[in-house]
Amino acid sequence: MPTSSLIQLMKEKAEAVQAVVVKIKAMKEAFQYTVDLTRQQGGTSMVAMGLETQDVNFLEKACKTADLTFLKPPLRLHANDIHTALTPVDWGIAETGTLVLDSSSEDVRIATMLSETHVALLPVSKIKPDVTALENEINAVLKADGSSYYAFITGASRTADIERVLAIGVHGPQELHILMMEENRE
Repeated sequence: MPTSSLIQLMKEKAEAVQAVVVKIKAMKEAFQYTVDLTRQQGGTSMVAMGLETQDVNFLEKACKTADLTFLKPPLRLHANDIHTALTPVDWGIAETGTLVLDSSSEDVRIATMLSETHVALLPVSKIKPDVTALENEINAVLKADGSSYYAFITGASRTADIERVLAIGVHGPQELHILMMEENRE
């Protein structure tokens, strides 16, 4: 399937489960989007996991300029304070609009489960047509030494009670924003 078709399918399927999907071209756009979103939602704090040191430093400065608290690990100390979490994800599954994220780190799990809003960075080259296209990658994870924990995330957290009353954000973030990024680094 051509890349443009995969991107379009990923966008359609993710939006069908109430994710917000935005195409971006550079990391700086991702940082500005996340800072602006946090401020628009009335949030006062954010965390970023899985970024390179220079990116963390840049984002921390952007937060300070926007009068946001940038939280640092260990996140157990901030479990009740996380408004927005920004994380790169390992893969996207276009068929279902699902994100796949290495959540072996407790801090990644805390950030992505306890934040009110999760902003996920998805490189477009990491979009696969379906879960079977991830076979080699998943096999490599299973064969690697040590334990690992991968989360499959489809939309914001939602559940329904026995009367089928839908509740958003009970078991995780209330909102999921997916930033589909081209691979250039500006």
